[in-house]
Amino acid sequence: MMALMRVAVAADHAGFPLKARIIEELQKLGHEAVDLGTDSTSPVDYPDYAQAVARSILSGQAERAVLLCGSGAGACVAANKFKGIRAATCHDSFSAHQAVEDDDVNVLCLGARIIGPEVAVELVRGYMHARFSGLERHRRRVDKVASFEEQFGR
Repeated sequence: MMALMRVAVAADHAGFPLKARIIEELQKLGHEAVDLGTDSTSPVDYPDYAQAVARSILSGQAERAVLLCGSGAGACVAANKFKGIRAATCHDSFSAHQAVEDDDVNVLCLGARIIGPEVAVELVRGYMHARFSGLERHRRRVDKVASFEEQFGR
């Protein structure tokens, strides 16, 4: 049985058209979706929304997040600048669940100009059903990544 979570959802203007469908799917799965914007297709800067989801997770307001931009890449780069955030851009089903299972990803980044709404929903389902395996080799690797944050002062 899947544990229910509070999930932050944010998008820049390119991701905005897909955001409502993602929120709807999260709610259908029983999760609480926290909408952090944007609220239109008027141009905005994706780093602002990456910051919003990162702060939401780091403050405990949300356990995971879905972050949308045009390609998924820019928002992912920005989100990964926050200590404790592990974001991955995924455009296939395997990566969406494997990123959580092996890498303990807490932000799923999607490129709204790359994938359609049905693929996005499939990826969100896989991401939300996945749990970190906790296997020693995966813990060791996640700990090494976290040590980079300490060493290089992100």
